Formats: sequence, structure tokens, C-alpha cells
Amino acid sequence: MHPKPEPARRHAVLTPLAGLIFASRWLQVPLYLGLILAQGVYVFHFWVELVHLIEAAFGNQHALQILVQSVGYDASKVPLTALNETIIMLVVLGLIDVVMISNLLIMVIVGGYETFVSRLNLEGHPDQPEWLSHVNASVLKVKLGTAIIGISSIHLLKTFINAESYSEKTLIAQTVIHIAFLLSALAIAATDRLLHPPGSGEAH
Repeated sequence: MHPKPEPARRHAVLTPLAGLIFASRWLQVPLYLGLILAQGVYVFHFWVELVHLIEAAFGNQHALQILVQSVGYDASKVPLTALNETIIMLVVLGLIDVVMISNLLIMVIVGGYETFVSRLNLEGHPDQPEWLSHVNASVLKVKLGTAIIGISSIHLLKTFINAESYSEKTLIAQTVIHIAFLLSALAIAATDRLLHPPGSGEAH
């Protein structure tokens, strides 16, 4: 018994006004192209920092001073003449931070374009992201919230490692901000679960 062929999809006929409003979604394309350029800037920044770290590891004092300034390390008490573990950790955490922000950009660019502009038609492509197959506005918000918490965690860890270079007020403020991000993400996830409970048939 042969399965019945699926009926061909009918394209809705839009009025001129509805067509214009619907076509306005393409105005977002320059925004996503701008984010791609921003990601290129992050890639350049990543390699600059990595090159400085390698040069400092081989004793380049100029590269070491650039790293000290970039991570906000207070070298006034004990002048640095070589890399120490704290500087290495701060620089590596900074590199991880760049990677996580780049991942966030990819989620916004790919997921946002797929959700709000046009289909990418990646079904069956070997490199299709797993999460893209069931992405929608709600899933995208939860994933972005989770990514922001990860980025905030890296920033907070960098601050705690280099705590002596910050005031107590700054440490408390960053901790409170991180908790606020965490509570916001939990609220978004809880709201999404209330609106789309498991088993409701909506893709998550």
C-alpha cells in the first residue's frame, strides 16, 4: 500500500499592505550582517590577546605590560617581570569570554534569522546545529539567557581572581548583577514552561 502523497502547500495571497508589512522583516538583514562583522572584530581581538600571551611567555616585557593593562591587574605592589599564574588565568578566562560571546552571536545571527526573517533550509546538512531544528522565539530567549549567565559567570570569576584590584563595592555590585541575570533566566524559563507545558505539542 503506497502512502498518500502530501498535498502541495498553498501560498497565501497577501494584500499589498500585508505583503509590505511581511516583507519588512528583511530590514533586519543589515542588522545580522552587522553582527557578523562584530564577530570578525572579536576574532581579531582573540588572536591579538593570544599572540601577546605567547610573546609574554617567551619573556617579551612589552607584551606582558599590555596583558597587565588589559586584564586590570594591579602590579603596583609587586612589579612583574614575568608571567605569573594569575595573569595567565585572567588572560585565558578573557579568551574563553570572547569565545562564549562569539557563540552568543552565532545563536542570535542564525537563530534570529531563522525565526524572524527566513528559513535557512539546513535540513539534512551535516553541520546543522542540533538546537536549530526546534528553535523558536521562546527557545531562543531561554538559550540566550543561559549564554548570558555563562558570560557573566566568567566575568565574575575574573573579578574574584583579581579581587585585590577591585573595591568591595564593585565586588558586591557584580555579584548582585550576576544573581539578577540568573533570576531573570529562571523567570524566562519558568514563564516559557507555563505557556508551553510539556506534552502540549509545541517544539522545544
